[in-house]
Amino acid sequence: MNPRRSQRSKRLGRRGKRLALVAAGIIASTAVTAVPGNAAGKAPADDPTPAPAQSPAPAQTPAPAQSTPAPADPQAPAIGAYLDYGPRGVDRMTELSKWLDGTELRVGHTYLPGDRWSNIEGAPRFLESWAAWRKAKDDRMFVLNVPMLERNEDRLGDWQVRAMLRQGAAGLFDEHFRVLAKRLVDLGVPDTVIVLGWEMNGTTYTHRCGPDPESWKTYWKRIVTTMRSVPGQKFKFDFTPNRGRDAIPWTECYPGDDSVDIIGLDSYDQPSGVTFDQQVTEEYGLQHHVDFAKAHKKPISYPEWGLFRNGDNDEYMRRMLKWMAEHKPLYNTVTDYCPHGVWQCKDNPKSTKVYREALSGLPVNPTPKPTEPTTPVRPPLCSPLDLGDWVEYWLGGKLCLRFDWWERKERPRA
Repeated sequence: MNPRRSQRSKRLGRRGKRLALVAAGIIASTAVTAVPGNAAGKAPADDPTPAPAQSPAPAQTPAPAQSTPAPADPQAPAIGAYLDYGPRGVDRMTELSKWLDGTELRVGHTYLPGDRWSNIEGAPRFLESWAAWRKAKDDRMFVLNVPMLERNEDRLGDWQVRAMLRQGAAGLFDEHFRVLAKRLVDLGVPDTVIVLGWEMNGTTYTHRCGPDPESWKTYWKRIVTTMRSVPGQKFKFDFTPNRGRDAIPWTECYPGDDSVDIIGLDSYDQPSGVTFDQQVTEEYGLQHHVDFAKAHKKPISYPEWGLFRNGDNDEYMRRMLKWMAEHKPLYNTVTDYCPHGVWQCKDNPKSTKVYREALSGLPVNPTPKPTEPTTPVRPPLCSPLDLGDWVEYWLGGKLCLRFDWWERKERPRA
């Protein structure tokens, strides 16, 4: 189960509403919403229909896996946090680093929206900010969660998911991922870590594995083969299920060593009443994950982790940090907002104290590259518009183009 929740926008004042109406007219009647502060939403849908179906391509053999990334240097740990999907997330990384007494956050982590194929292709403009951040120093890592199917949070039935997975396995969606790969290469981040089809062993997402594991694995391999075919790419593909058995054992979804570079795990403090020792020893739990990766000679990662069902659990925080220090994942990124986080959430003071004491003042990598510097965690609901400082001052934030402007009421969220 993915515990991410969407963040809601604040209401505009009278002047902001008037200016919003003016701006809306300028934008040719496209619906807008104000996004002040920490609000997040989905990026715009550039094209409301999927790309035309293509003739199924012949089955392809995945290219050999990229060379295995070196383990994280214990003197310069690859840590990060999900703080916001776009430019605000980039800015908050600097603020969080200061809060940690200078510990460098080497991992930037965000998500592509899964509402439309155009957004899975990387249409959201916030990728530019993350690319600029990544290129500022050689030792940084950009981690991008990429949905495998559109309408990814629409609660589609198993029969629909099965049909879409079979279409993907036959090659009908290859071009979308070729476009994404080229976009990332053109942005100067060809070494992006792609967390493809995350939490596939659960039921939250359309890109889940359970309805047809064999088609899911074939489809994963096609995506990897397609993205690796783009000149200049150096992508690493991270296979990341939920901890535990969930709806299907995640080992039944593993597509094979030739198309996986990293074996990750999303591990929140849940279910209620479960101890950390149980999280370690449970079927398909923390220990199984480490052993499985070792058997397949792959590094591990924790793209999502944090508090959840057991409140302000400083024991979980202490043990999870110790676990990662012992097993040395390639990277980890805590989900930092309520109820999971420690810096942007004030509900977890005991865990916050443990996190800060453990990670404050860690050594900084001594060889940064001197270049110009420059967010379900649910993919964004809209894409911010740059209307200038004066308009944004009266609005109390940026205007945001919503992909779901035609809907009259919000769909229930997970």
